[in-house]
Amino acid sequence: MTIKEESILVVGPAWVGDMVMAQSLFKVLKQENPSAQIDVLAPAWTKPVLSRMPEVRSAIPLPLGHGQLGLVARWRLGRSLRQYQYDRAIVLPRSLKAAIVPFAARAKKRTGFLGEQRWILLNDIRRLDKKVLPKTIDRFVALGLEKNARLPANLPLPLLTTDKENAHRVLGRIGHKPSNKKILGICPGAEYGPAKRWPASYFAEVASKKLDEGWEVWLFGSEKDQPVTSEIMQATSDQCLDLAGKTTIVEAIDLLAITSTVLTNDSGLMHVAAATGIPIVAIYGSSDPAHTPPLTRSAKNLYLGLECSPCFKRDCPLGHTRCLYEISPEMVLKALHSSML
Repeated sequence: MTIKEESILVVGPAWVGDMVMAQSLFKVLKQENPSAQIDVLAPAWTKPVLSRMPEVRSAIPLPLGHGQLGLVARWRLGRSLRQYQYDRAIVLPRSLKAAIVPFAARAKKRTGFLGEQRWILLNDIRRLDKKVLPKTIDRFVALGLEKNARLPANLPLPLLTTDKENAHRVLGRIGHKPSNKKILGICPGAEYGPAKRWPASYFAEVASKKLDEGWEVWLFGSEKDQPVTSEIMQATSDQCLDLAGKTTIVEAIDLLAITSTVLTNDSGLMHVAAATGIPIVAIYGSSDPAHTPPLTRSAKNLYLGLECSPCFKRDCPLGHTRCLYEISPEMVLKALHSSML
């Protein structure tokens, strides 16, 4: 029996970590129908990440900033997509605005979770049971299956394509000579807020220990993370390689892929690192590894599960942030050691 080619539009999430997790959905769609053609509508900055997902035919940039309603722009974009005659659309965000483009594009089947009065825009509305679908990856994949279908026993994990030669070109550009040393990658940022950021002094203590053991330590992040990477650099007498704000997201993917192991907060870069297949140690504070774990079989999660956790707040509402401060550098060093075994 020949399965006909299916054209699918996925309205993707706006956060880098969520976009990485969405690759599991794309993999399931291709498993069900290898000839399916998947286009992903998402903010323009996600295009480089999507370029490392072989399941995606094209990334369609949404010409709007984060949080912008842009009803007219969304409608015009949807009309311009009618030429693709999408058999179905899968809307991952739960907002009303996210469902406008598939409706305007006249996608035949438009699937999404119930939310924000969007009954008219969707014709395959699902009710989200958080107990049945506790993880973000579960919810994404469920929208790609028939209503009430069971999730596959073993969900395919995200796995970005990487380019080792490109990583070495980047190192050459910034004047860093490769060595045979083991490399610890550190991702000390978390855009969501301080309640997801392990203290910089703790990161510096771990970095100093690994430097003393003969490792290289590379610091990853965006320009917004430069204050914390600068603090780590100062505490380690500038012995680390500070990459914050000096690489594109694609370059960061390739550089993370050649590290030996990665230490990270629960952040977008955590999911990127996990999707390169490198062993990681992930630190959780206000968030919950049961909800958004690193999607790799080579991860160790450090989470205290205090009585006030998880609160999912940007700042600790109690003012002590014990969920992070009571995860000691010694605990992290032990986890890093076991991650390499």
